Amino acid sequence: MRSGVQAGMLARDATLRLVPMKQREADVTTAVAPSTALTAADRCDRCGAQAFLRVELAEGAELLFCAHHAREHGEKLRQVAVHVYDETHKLSTEPGSPAEREH
Repeated sequence: MRSGVQAGMLARDATLRLVPMKQREADVTTAVAPSTALTAADRCDRCGAQAFLRVELAEGAELLFCAHHAREHGEKLRQVAVHVYDETHKLSTEPGSPAEREH
C-alpha cells in the first residue's frame, strides 16, 4: 500500500489497478423545509387536544400545543424557539356562525 493511503481508501480504476479514492464531501444543506399547516391530526404534546401552535427548537425538535397550553406556556416557548407557527386564529368565529348572526 502507498504511504498516506488508509485501508478502505482505495478503488480499482478501468485497468483494475488499485488507486487512491478521491475523498468526497457529502452534499449538506442547512435549508429547512417549510412546515406544513397544522391539521386535525396534529395533537398537543401536553394533553392530546388538537394542536394550533408548532414550536421549532434549535436542535431540530418540534413541539405541538393546543390553544390552551400555547397561552399557558407561550412566553417561555417564544424565548427558546427558533420558529413559532401560531394558527390559533383558526379558532375565531367564522362568518355565518351563530355568534356572528346575533349582531
